[in-house]
Amino acid sequence: QVQLVESGGGLVQAGGSLRLSCVVSGSIFSIISMGWYRQAPGKQRELVAAIPSDGSANYANSVKDRFTISRDNAKNTVYLQMNSLKPEDTAVYYCNAARTYGRNDWGQGTQVTVSS
Repeated sequence: QVQLVESGGGLVQAGGSLRLSCVVSGSIFSIISMGWYRQAPGKQRELVAAIPSDGSANYANSVKDRFTISRDNAKNTVYLQMNSLKPEDTAVYYCNAARTYGRNDWGQGTQVTVSS
């Protein structure tokens, strides 16, 4: 099993920035890809960005050129740098670890609220 602890959410004005962090522990060797998802009220959870262990990052069209996912293997931490935030980015953001054999682990979520 993998444990994920997110931090960094909060309230920010439109056009502002936030950086989310996700500290990973446990069976890290089994992780294939790390990602950030978000879920707004009344909507389905959606992929925001993902970074495979051996590949390039990919992003939802709605956040391309504004968000950047990165990882610091020495700190077992994945980041999501969010710039030029918009009110429609308001959601609970979840860290995800996709592991071998189709397993997935989730963090508890962190609220991001962007005011207009």
